Amino acid sequence: MNTDRKKKVLSVFIGVYRWLSMDSARRVARAVALLLLCALAITASAATRPRYGGTLRIEIHASIETADPPQLGPGMPDLAPAFSITRWEAGRRAAFAADENAPGGRPFLDAVEVELARSPRDQAIDLDVGKAEMIEIPPSEARRQPAGRRTWASRPVRVVLLDFGTRVDDPRVREALALAVDRAAIFNVLLQRQGEISGALLPQWLSGFAFVFNAASDAAKARELAAAVPAPARSFSIGVEDAALRPIAERIALNARDAGLAVSLAAQAGAADVRLIEVRIASADPPRALAAIAATLGLAAPVRTDSPDPLYNAERALLEGFRVVPLFHLADVYGVAARVKGGPGISPLGEWRLENVWLESGRP
Repeated sequence: MNTDRKKKVLSVFIGVYRWLSMDSARRVARAVALLLLCALAITASAATRPRYGGTLRIEIHASIETADPPQLGPGMPDLAPAFSITRWEAGRRAAFAADENAPGGRPFLDAVEVELARSPRDQAIDLDVGKAEMIEIPPSEARRQPAGRRTWASRPVRVVLLDFGTRVDDPRVREALALAVDRAAIFNVLLQRQGEISGALLPQWLSGFAFVFNAASDAAKARELAAAVPAPARSFSIGVEDAALRPIAERIALNARDAGLAVSLAAQAGAADVRLIEVRIASADPPRALAAIAATLGLAAPVRTDSPDPLYNAERALLEGFRVVPLFHLADVYGVAARVKGGPGISPLGEWRLENVWLESGRP
């Protein structure tokens, strides 16, 4: 018998001897203590063990008006294959049920309910009072969350950019607006330092070279460029489709006026000469992500390449002429109730991943 085994056997004999040498009261007390410890361990394990049941209630600010349930993609109520849609009310809500035959196994949740068109304020209230378990958090509110609130965040996957229409046909005007935008002020105040300032379409975490693209403002050069074009060309409108972007558009309009451009906010985004929009990163593969952005913006498809230098050149070609002007890269951020266990329930690209999420107790 080796030394380690001899020590283990000896320790067992010593333990038994000590147990037998105790009086009956001490033996009973120790046995009761051991039973209590075992019961506490079992209770703690049961409290944290995933279990089937419950409905997860989610609120988002988007209002989707399509008559049929859309395939919405990352960050929106598209939960296949773990859940199948059972109810769709355009602009109001969507309901999903757990798929018993899901490829990865049945989700722990019974169902997911998604409320649409909820303002950030209403979402925050509903999370606080227990009417929702998961809400969107806008960048301006991400740093103002109550202490201890749990959040889930993606990588920076939303590209906020200026998209020029055909009426703004002088590249000097487009460049003047690009240089006039004070990204740092917008980032610090309106975005509360959430996300990243960028002059690139692809974020730094994806391409590795976003820092190369210029994102600095230059008011003096912007005024010089604006002064060199006829007055009618310096007047145009900017519009937003998402009301959450309106404060940024208002600030851009002020920056533009300081540079000698007469920029007004359009009542309807479709009628605007320039749109402030968000475009999502749809793939973790840089060439595919860049091609998808180009297709969304109606730009020429970049040449497919897997090498960094040609990919950089392809992105630079898309940005030449300032038809599109990237400003920021933002993450998807969600506030999550304490009773939601498991997760995170979103992927790095912002896709919902709720098959391994469960609720601590049933719906109140």
